Amino acid sequence: MTAARESWNGQSRFAIYYAPPRESAWWRAGCAWLGRDPETDETLSAPQPEGLLRALTDMTVAPRRYGWHGTLVPPFRLAPGVTPETLYTAARHWAATRARFAVAAEAATLGNFVALRPADDDGEAALRELAADALRTLAPMRATPTSAELARRLDAPLTAQQRAHVEEWGYPYVFDEFRFHMTLSDSLDDAQAREALIEAWNAQMRDAGALPVDGVALFVEPQPGAPFVLWRRAAFQGEEQHA
Repeated sequence: MTAARESWNGQSRFAIYYAPPRESAWWRAGCAWLGRDPETDETLSAPQPEGLLRALTDMTVAPRRYGWHGTLVPPFRLAPGVTPETLYTAARHWAATRARFAVAAEAATLGNFVALRPADDDGEAALRELAADALRTLAPMRATPTSAELARRLDAPLTAQQRAHVEEWGYPYVFDEFRFHMTLSDSLDDAQAREALIEAWNAQMRDAGALPVDGVALFVEPQPGAPFVLWRRAAFQGEEQHA
């Protein structure tokens, strides 16, 4: 990670993501599925679920670059005067106010993607509230998006509410538009391939229990287009609650 840190500059982007505990089956399985551990930047051997005509590694190119995670605060550049350490301190202090909880989760489709999703409304609501709180609390750490960045976001088929979110927060899928997900595939037109991935993931995680939400992770994109790395984790300090 030292080399990655040395390459950080004003164009580096930071993100507040959910990442399962490193020692958990959820972390090991997700990293193996994507073929990469973003915390060590180690390349891993991905499994090959039955019934697939294509290699799993060929269907996970985009999520492999981002690393195994669920977005809470989408990637951003640091505001003037904010250093990585300043961001980490703010994130750690915020995390200390949050209680641990767990949610039932399962693989499902999200558009043409396969993703790990909350299995019930309570889990969805708990994760949406967590993301909203993180976004509001850490907003002073984020640089204002440039006109070019906003234009790229707005050059998409968005609803009026999503466009308003882009203009205020730099990203369309926040607050009421937020849908927690941990991406397990690229966009796939093949419905049979999506179903095979869902069945394979859910089968291997049948006995994993609920998804433990015990903290957040700070991910960094050192340079535009570079793989994201998990830089540091910030643990929740409150007693565990039920979502």
